[in-house]
Amino acid sequence: MSRCSRMVDLGRRRFLRGGAVAAAGAASAAVMSPRSADAAAGSALLEYPENRLGNVADLTVNEPLDIAYPDADSPGVLLKLGQPVEGGVGPDGDIVAYSVLCPHKGWLMAYNAADRTLNCPGHFSRFDCEAGGQQIWGHATQNLPQFTLRVDDKGDIYADGASDLIFGRPSNVL
Repeated sequence: MSRCSRMVDLGRRRFLRGGAVAAAGAASAAVMSPRSADAAAGSALLEYPENRLGNVADLTVNEPLDIAYPDADSPGVLLKLGQPVEGGVGPDGDIVAYSVLCPHKGWLMAYNAADRTLNCPGHFSRFDCEAGGQQIWGHATQNLPQFTLRVDDKGDIYADGASDLIFGRPSNVL
């Protein structure tokens, strides 16, 4: 066997051994994680501290309300869509909230009331606000982070999580 062939074979073995160690580590982390049941169910919910975003009375159908969640460095939008939607809360099941940072490159997106989408001016990704922030066009490789909401008996709207990692954050820890 030539010297070059031995180096390639050694490189393959190291690569495979490294992959096996990484897979074993990921498997043990999933087993030890208290959220492993959620992960097994396909949930990507990221937990952030609970914040009040507004009140049901502050909302008008199909008019976005600017918010910041989970902190001031994370712009978002609160929407009352006028019909029950995926992840919707409130008396009509039609209130949702999303990050407005495009998951592709972090451009600040704008709401289009005509088709109820959030649109990125950078590379033209579009996200359906009636379908849980699903990407419908563009370069993004993930759906838009949707905030987990709840409404209390006074109509106050609180967020306490996000469906996906918000652009620019290395983790879900503040």
